[in-house]
Amino acid sequence: MRKGILGGTFDPVHIAHLVIAEEARVRLRLDEVVFIPTGQPWLKADQPVSPAILRMEMVRLAIADNASFRLSSVEVERAGPTYSVDTLEELRAKWGKEAEIFFILGIDALKDLPKWKKPARVLDLCTPVVFSRPEHESMPLNELDAVAPGASNKVRVLSDPKLAISGTDIRQRVARGETVRYLVPESVERFIREHNLYCKGGN
Repeated sequence: MRKGILGGTFDPVHIAHLVIAEEARVRLRLDEVVFIPTGQPWLKADQPVSPAILRMEMVRLAIADNASFRLSSVEVERAGPTYSVDTLEELRAKWGKEAEIFFILGIDALKDLPKWKKPARVLDLCTPVVFSRPEHESMPLNELDAVAPGASNKVRVLSDPKLAISGTDIRQRVARGETVRYLVPESVERFIREHNLYCKGGN
């Protein structure tokens, strides 16, 4: 069983998330891609984040029409700050040793890997799958060898679909009263509007 996982705050989930997940699914022949919204993202502890229950519902709406996409609440249900190594340990125990786990992330997240909790164990539990992001420069993968010897050889690099869409931009557009049509799925756009998300006085 080949499983991809795509974590993030998903505040909100947007088209680029879906495109990247589908690209990874097809090109790596994954059986499914599991979307994992963060509970309390420790790297964004100083930033306002919408309630987890709302972020999860937006993901559920966004992936509803793709039978190969699945939502997991594993990080939301865990108390305290969210650490990827804890999630990977839990998923490995649930899926068994036979499952191949592919951790889909952007180059910006990969650069932060040395700051993560137990980065060497993260690399032991999964195969990182990296998409470059238009606003971030690439990094020499051999820098990861300082975290774990041979780590650079384990990373799978996929060409980026070149969709320069970010949650920050979407939140700012909503706050300014601008359209986000085609940046997020229609169901997510409707959810944002119905729950007054990202507006002044909203969540």
